[in-house]
Amino acid sequence: MSTKKTTLKKTTATARKKKSTGTMKRKRLGTEEKIYNIRRANRNLIGTAAFFCCLFAGLIIYLCTYVTSNSEALFNNSYNSRQAVLATKNTRGTIYSADGEILAQTIRDESGKEVRNYPYDNMFAHIVGYSDKGKTGLESLANYYLINTSATVAQQAGNSASGKKNPGNNLYTTLDTGLQEVAYKAMGIYEGAIVVMEPDTGKILAMVSKPDFNPNEIAGIWDEVTADTENSSLLNRASQGVYPPGSTFKIVTSLEYIRENPNTWPNYTYQCNGSYTHGENTIRCFHGSKHGQVSFERSFAKSCNASFANIGMTLDKQSFVSTMQDLLFNQELPIDIPYSKSHIQLTADSGDEDLIQTVIGQGKTQITPLHLCMITSAIANDGLLMRPYEMERIESADGKIIKQFQAQQYRRLMTSEEAAALRGLMTDVVEEGTASRLSGLTYTAAGKTGSAEFNQNKADSHAWFTGFAPADHPEIAVTVIIEGIGSGSDYAVPIAKRIFDAYFNAGF
Repeated sequence: MSTKKTTLKKTTATARKKKSTGTMKRKRLGTEEKIYNIRRANRNLIGTAAFFCCLFAGLIIYLCTYVTSNSEALFNNSYNSRQAVLATKNTRGTIYSADGEILAQTIRDESGKEVRNYPYDNMFAHIVGYSDKGKTGLESLANYYLINTSATVAQQAGNSASGKKNPGNNLYTTLDTGLQEVAYKAMGIYEGAIVVMEPDTGKILAMVSKPDFNPNEIAGIWDEVTADTENSSLLNRASQGVYPPGSTFKIVTSLEYIRENPNTWPNYTYQCNGSYTHGENTIRCFHGSKHGQVSFERSFAKSCNASFANIGMTLDKQSFVSTMQDLLFNQELPIDIPYSKSHIQLTADSGDEDLIQTVIGQGKTQITPLHLCMITSAIANDGLLMRPYEMERIESADGKIIKQFQAQQYRRLMTSEEAAALRGLMTDVVEEGTASRLSGLTYTAAGKTGSAEFNQNKADSHAWFTGFAPADHPEIAVTVIIEGIGSGSDYAVPIAKRIFDAYFNAGF
């Protein structure tokens, strides 16, 4: 009996001990599970926090990078009030030509108020622009530099203490006052545009657009010029005016034909009777001229529409479209001033009527004078297009260079062999074709004329010329368009000649 009790006690004690041990284990496991859950939750919180920290850091880095790389554009935004703040502290800098002439400056009027002054009045109106009623041209493009100062902190403090404004930075441009004056006067009372470039650098030497305006009077004439939609004198026709290219587009058509027939294109011949008919479409030569038996070179030199219509019907449309895109039609242009895209509507699925009009630069094809000058410059530069630019350097008021702008290659538009072939064709235009007014001079030249019809109800045409000189080692490219005046040979070529003459004979 005693033994049974003892055994029962031991069993009960053991059971209690096991129960206690199990309870302790469960408590310990429960505690460990809680700790694990807490740690897991902490890890999740840390991970989430790290993710958002990285996201925030990335956002900060992006914003800093964006602001740094786009500081000029952000500063020039019309909603940026910092411009007005700086204008109260700094005097807007001066814009100079490449030959050191003042194109825009800040002076004080009779009341002592700072005003912008343009010594050449209308002559540089579009390319230099204005800074009242908004900003355009170089006044807009270089605004970031002109309104900022390079004065030291001590100098700024001294100026502030004495009630003086800090001098802004100055802009030196690539523009030549002599060439600009010649081009401006050559345009006379005509409406249109002129672009003059250096093919091997991309420097814009002159840019004229008419009708124009006097930037000194822009505030007073603002309502008048903005209401005059017929003349659109505020529009920079050189970069924003789009026109049918007329026969200057035969440069593009010729490039495509050479690409499709690299070995046989010199063997081409055609009998021109003054017109070409395909189905219901008839293309006529200018003034009904009958050119007779023509080679490819003579077709180009004489600007034979019938021959080029015949050439056009042999072209592969998709390949032709690709070539036009290579030459930046329907593409963004590598320029920093406001511009309009040149465009084509021809596609691989277009009908023959569209093709036959496109090859002679008519139909719905349109181009800006600046773009045509860029293509011409690329041909002159062995097929390599340089980025056009107008700003040479930024200097502080005491003459220290703040920023130097360099010539930059954009891309190759064609092979050097293709460019050489086109230069040869364009030389023939001068020597025995529609630009013969440029032959027999103290310099050689090459180019292409155009007479672009723009009114279906009238025989009106824009007069085009685009070319370069000297023909063998080009230094200068010139593109001229005169609106609604007649043939390129009669009107555009003489204007280009005056510019070439000035450049080569007057020491420019």
